[in-house]
Amino acid sequence: MSSRMKIDFVSDVSCPWCAVGLKALETALARLGSAVTADLHFQPFELNPQMGPEGQDIVEHIAQKYGPSADIGRSQEALQARGAALGFQFDFQRRSRIYNTFAAHRLLHWAASQGKQQALKNALFAAYFTAGRDPSNHDVLVSVAGSVGLDEQRAREILASDEFAREVREREQYYSGLGIQAVPSVIINDRHLIQGGQPPEVFEQALRQLAGRPAEAT
Repeated sequence: MSSRMKIDFVSDVSCPWCAVGLKALETALARLGSAVTADLHFQPFELNPQMGPEGQDIVEHIAQKYGPSADIGRSQEALQARGAALGFQFDFQRRSRIYNTFAAHRLLHWAASQGKQQALKNALFAAYFTAGRDPSNHDVLVSVAGSVGLDEQRAREILASDEFAREVREREQYYSGLGIQAVPSVIINDRHLIQGGQPPEVFEQALRQLAGRPAEAT
């Protein structure tokens, strides 16, 4: 009998470890097969809510945030290796700036009602981290929405308005109120928290334990 679990994946489109974490979670769920039925929800978190529309050079941004001694090259190498192992490609030569992601979160909120939230989340990660596209640009967002089967005209209408802005702000405030200050944060059944871009084995073990199923012998 399958164990149904509610999983809230709190993350930002501009967070590389969130892309790694999502791929790891999806890998773990695939390994578990019918043992776990996941009710997966993507919740908004903005790493840089005050970022202007022009964005900022990524090297300059990281130096300001973490100090000039931050080893960007080593971090990128680690991300590329982790991503490749999970079937996700990081192309840091294409990704030269970081952007505001609020509009993307509004589209993700809408996509949930269309049954396309997970597909859109994955497509947004690929658009930014693999193709180097600007996730704050409305034309880019409309194109990405269309690529996963969402209505492009409806997406454009949402982006041209303030639709879903209040709902996204409320969700951000809710998770901030729970003490979420770093992403990815994965909350299972509103009780169990897993933080960081963990490997698939960590997610698999946690989900298997919560489902009351012993680990398989290897």
